[in-house]
Amino acid sequence: MELEGRTILVTGGSKGIGAATVRALGAAGASVIVHYSSDRAGAEQASAAIPDERKLLVCADFADPDAPARLWADALDWRGGVDVLVGNAAVMVESPLDAPDEEWEGAWEDSLRINVRAPARLAREAVRHFRGRGGGVLITLSSWAAQRGAGNSNLVAYAASKAAIKAMAQTIARNHAAEGVLSYVVAPGIVRTRMSEAAAAGRGGEDAITATLAMGEWVPPEDVAALVVFLATGRVRHLTGATLDVNGASYIR
Repeated sequence: MELEGRTILVTGGSKGIGAATVRALGAAGASVIVHYSSDRAGAEQASAAIPDERKLLVCADFADPDAPARLWADALDWRGGVDVLVGNAAVMVESPLDAPDEEWEGAWEDSLRINVRAPARLAREAVRHFRGRGGGVLITLSSWAAQRGAGNSNLVAYAASKAAIKAMAQTIARNHAAEGVLSYVVAPGIVRTRMSEAAAAGRGGEDAITATLAMGEWVPPEDVAALVVFLATGRVRHLTGATLDVNGASYIR
């Protein structure tokens, strides 16, 4: 129960990495605010093992520019404070170079609104909150695509959005470390999620993707979740600002 007494907000907690993270944080004793956009059933399933007094499910559609602020207000109202923000929610919208202009612009707008502006607004709220209470932890889910470029040229907007939030988290780390704000970046590779499975279909299928991986297997979401639990403890303060790669040695920097 290493996170007992800590209140943690997880965005995108209804499936994939987010759902695995909710389960792991709950098992570690945290009180978890589970954000979801439309999949309440997924959020309920992810948090099923957490006692009712230690969980709060909140719906917020990040396509709405005001939703992040309302989510943060709901999170604060629950326990009066938040110790850790896990920014996980994202969309993977294809933006082919040869797409019609309207489709291209729409893909970029969705990617920037949901993957960059929404987490940036939440991070802003979190940092101001953390500074006023002696510190806190921000964990930002980026991607190896932000480091090496996406392997699928149709995901240029997605890769750019993940690079943007990486830079945001690093800037927060550099400028607010002395105030006790710890900011980490987690950069997963190919994780076994529905989003990655859908993306693999456009690159020759799962077998073709797996053949390119050093360990010959996709990253289990639970591996990422275990890392998030460790970072949420804040035990290694001087790790702040780091980008932690979780890709099974398929991309080594």
